Amino acid sequence: MLAILIITIALFIWGKFTPDVVALLSMLSLFLFGILDLTETLSGFSNPTVIMIAALFIIGEGLSQTGWTALAGQKFIKMAGKSTTKLLLITTLGSGLLSGVVSNTGTVATLMPVTISSAWSIGTLPSKLLMPVAFGSNTGGLLTLTGTPPNIIVNNTMLESGMEGFSFFEFALIGLPLLLITLVYFRYIGYRLLPSNKTNNKPVDISTTLHKWIEAYKVDDDYYRLRVRSVSPLLDTTLGQWKFEDKHQVSILRIKRRYPNLLKRNESFIEFPSDDTEFKYHDIITVKGDTEAINALMIRFRLGLLPLEPIADELRNNLINQEVGMTEIIVTPKSTLVGRKVRIGRFFKRFGVQLMAASRNNKAFTDREIVVKAGDAFLIRGIWSDIEQLKAHHENLVIIGSPEGMAKTVTNITHKSYIALFALVLMIGLLVFKIVPGAVAALISAGIVLVSGCVPITKAYKGISWISVVMIAAMIPMGLALQKTGVAQLIASGLVETLGNLHPIVLLGGIFLLTTTFSQVINNSATAVLMAPIVILAANSLNLSATPFMIAVAISASTAFLTPVGTTTNAMVMTGGGYKFKDYVTVGAPLLLLFLITTLLLVPLIWPF
Repeated sequence: MLAILIITIALFIWGKFTPDVVALLSMLSLFLFGILDLTETLSGFSNPTVIMIAALFIIGEGLSQTGWTALAGQKFIKMAGKSTTKLLLITTLGSGLLSGVVSNTGTVATLMPVTISSAWSIGTLPSKLLMPVAFGSNTGGLLTLTGTPPNIIVNNTMLESGMEGFSFFEFALIGLPLLLITLVYFRYIGYRLLPSNKTNNKPVDISTTLHKWIEAYKVDDDYYRLRVRSVSPLLDTTLGQWKFEDKHQVSILRIKRRYPNLLKRNESFIEFPSDDTEFKYHDIITVKGDTEAINALMIRFRLGLLPLEPIADELRNNLINQEVGMTEIIVTPKSTLVGRKVRIGRFFKRFGVQLMAASRNNKAFTDREIVVKAGDAFLIRGIWSDIEQLKAHHENLVIIGSPEGMAKTVTNITHKSYIALFALVLMIGLLVFKIVPGAVAALISAGIVLVSGCVPITKAYKGISWISVVMIAAMIPMGLALQKTGVAQLIASGLVETLGNLHPIVLLGGIFLLTTTFSQVINNSATAVLMAPIVILAANSLNLSATPFMIAVAISASTAFLTPVGTTTNAMVMTGGGYKFKDYVTVGAPLLLLFLITTLLLVPLIWPF
């Protein structure tokens, strides 16, 4: 058992193989050497924690796809300005406070895309922020009784032993000081130790992309917004009756319908009006056409002209949202479009997209109608999923950039955004009030996100960090094997007996060091389950209060700062930050020492021996 443990840690440190492969090799070794049977070996893959982690990734993807993470990123950037230090403190503090009510894994799954996006936006690297977010969430779990599993485990062990448990916010007496120490540490020391790892997870900068399109396609002078007035002949007629493109050389791009229900003063959007679309009073129509054609249209149909925002904002706010996006495509020589006559502004039902603008040889077209040639570039608008389908089914059209990545940068909040937010809030409520087990709460919320269409099934699977999930599932049997073989209890009992005859603070420090050692390589819940009964027996045999020692177990079980496998949160940020095993040791060791010193100083004062 010891040999397998040492080799596993050595392989993690070496970094030759990915963490999930190392964990799987370790798991198989436990079976092949007869330490665990088949059921025990595969127990990690049915563990509720692993299922919960996968569900939390889906919930996080839902928040990302529906605009919340982009919006939160904007708020973070606004508060931080161009200061990396401010952004570091905001994300770390945010993860700490949120993990007091949400699971640590849920917190990191939610904040990871926000943090990555914010880091790139202000000119720094995700590796400078993601580890502080993970460590902040681990520390923030110490703010409440339900903040992290070790808190619940030590509390239940005390109750089962006939002792008084902890109140809901009692852990905050030590959790708040530790969270403040974490902030100060990363502000003045940790930030300098964090690596500058270049990763390929830079999100699409939608603002830069929009300005590039404006310059390349000259789309800044022929977009208008018109309002249907009460005297307009368009009222209660259909779009197809008027043949706007043929007779008026104007394309109808979008209709914003105000007060579609007289009982509710709200708005709706018709993104791609069809010939059957009826015009209603107060409709706001986004149109494309030259100035003369628009003037003639306004006079003919008695339409009011509404002011446009700056064109980049107009495109972002009125033509791009969570459902509808824009991108560029290049026509290849084998494309069926070559030789066809197309009209700019027209919606092509076959492809599910609208042709917004076109250019040839880097020169924008000014004519409304063109004959397509190979190499022509089009700016198209359509449902995000339809644009992705173009990429999948029309191999002779080259899509530039990543429509999926751009979709995540859109901050428009829609009804699906509120569904995704409701799913998160529901999960928090179910967890706080203990209505259902954590894994079930996460699955319910993930199910809502999927069924409501906040995240398509295919994107949901892509959003799960399978390396993290497999690694954790494969490492859970390690904790079981340590307990089953008696190795962990032998080491723990020996250390406690040795230190028990010395000062209680020495015993407190020994318990902290032993617990944190185990938490670096096995699940923190398993560590707490292992240490809690041993600590109570040791305290009782010495006629000391078990409370300060149990608090130390809870704290040290959440200090897995030295390895990427100690906690789920560390594993989750490993790929996003491009971290190596040694990065955790470099950054985590000083923080772990500060936690030890703080525990030895404050715990005996708050909970006397």
